[in-house]
Amino acid sequence: MYLGIDVGTQGSRAIAIDESGTILASGSGEHALSTPRPGWTEQDPEEWWRAVKLAVAELGGKIDLREVRGVGLTGQMHGSVFLDEGEQVIRPALLWNDQRTAVQTAAMQDLAGDQLMGIALSPAITGFQAPKILWLRDNEPENYARIESVLLPKDFVRLRMSGRRATDAADASGVLLLDVARRRWSDQLLDAFQIPAHWLPEVFEGPQDTGGINAAAAAELGLPEGTPIAAGGGDNSAAAIGTGIVREGIVSASIGTSGVVFAHADRPVADPGGRIHTMCHSVPDAYHYMGVILSAGMSLRWLRDLLLDPASGARFAGDGDPYDLLTATAADAPPGAEGLVFLPYLTGERTPHLDPDARGALVGVTLRHSVGHVARAVIEGVTFAMADCLHLISDLGVRADRVIATGGGARSDFWVQTMADVFGLPVQRTASEEGPAFGAAILGAVAGGGHSDVQTAVDACVGYSELFEPDPGRVESYRDYYGVFRALYRDHLREPSHQLAALVRDDA
Repeated sequence: MYLGIDVGTQGSRAIAIDESGTILASGSGEHALSTPRPGWTEQDPEEWWRAVKLAVAELGGKIDLREVRGVGLTGQMHGSVFLDEGEQVIRPALLWNDQRTAVQTAAMQDLAGDQLMGIALSPAITGFQAPKILWLRDNEPENYARIESVLLPKDFVRLRMSGRRATDAADASGVLLLDVARRRWSDQLLDAFQIPAHWLPEVFEGPQDTGGINAAAAAELGLPEGTPIAAGGGDNSAAAIGTGIVREGIVSASIGTSGVVFAHADRPVADPGGRIHTMCHSVPDAYHYMGVILSAGMSLRWLRDLLLDPASGARFAGDGDPYDLLTATAADAPPGAEGLVFLPYLTGERTPHLDPDARGALVGVTLRHSVGHVARAVIEGVTFAMADCLHLISDLGVRADRVIATGGGARSDFWVQTMADVFGLPVQRTASEEGPAFGAAILGAVAGGGHSDVQTAVDACVGYSELFEPDPGRVESYRDYYGVFRALYRDHLREPSHQLAALVRDDA
């Protein structure tokens, strides 16, 4: 039996699988999210550890944890956990969707832009970890002076489990200090930004054993001491393992809090504009291309919260799950929502705009539009944004014959069919809905000796369910609406968005 642990943005999840990929049990624990200023997002890393313990304890009520033979870790990427010499948290972690580092990313780009594209295969981006380190240097020098190590979110949990500072090549690719082609920290970039190399953890391949569970964590978690812990991967690469994206030809599209389009690659090629991320995969010696939108499922959650907010008196009529109600009423509206287009840039945007000051918009509102129209426009707008990612990946020469839909949004038949119609490609769901935690468990099975390599493990564990074919009429209709969507921000709303963002900063 093997465990996968996912340190997500809204909560941590643990699952147990056998060698065939059958899910034996699951458990979870929630996290609080802090937004102390517009564009800022933070969490207390100790909450992740508490949530992991709750999730594993829930597993322990369903299975015998003494039978666990391997553990894999995954989690939200890019977050910065700052630790002092006693391995205690210095301040709340800055998360992947935190946008406060615009000044630092601009300075990094000016100082070493060519080196970043040549070594890290990415421009400086606000969400990545390295700019957060420089933000701390510039804005909280007393905290910066206390740093002895900097970890990614899942690797903080690893530290609590094993006492070892380690990471994997895929998650490390999102730090902006990794030599992606060589899969190791870049002395050149560390020197350029004056970041001490000893602050960073050792880099492993995804299925490698990074050390066993220590005695203290074994006692807290109820797991066998010495159980191997796989290096794992960031949530996107682990999810790709769990959906079978370990060969070319199949692309995954995940609709979670963020939205991710992910493609396997045998060699690294950088997008000249830096709009698509080229990173190491959790498959040893392999790479991936990834486009990211920051507010995918979060956009629908925003609409849900807006309609159900008791403080404003707003209500969305109907009994049952509010997400089911929203998608059902969205399905009653026609494709294109009768001329209503939603830009899902609620926390800035990465692909394709690389713009922390991007802002969301509903364009084309008329008296005729209802909640159903708005809900459909939100779902379509998120899907259009993911189509931006898919087209850019195709421009890099990656063939996409089929798309695998994952994440919370993929539970909706309506949303999956919308993806098929917007992409113009067949879209399929996996038999398991566990996503990153499932991929982490597969990596744990390799580290624990249950399978010889990642591809063999994936072939044994990953299955697929129904296939959604694109409807030719809706494909044609969406082609026109997508053209409007692409032009809106690029040609009309970028400058007003920047002006509004500046006004908010001036008022803060």
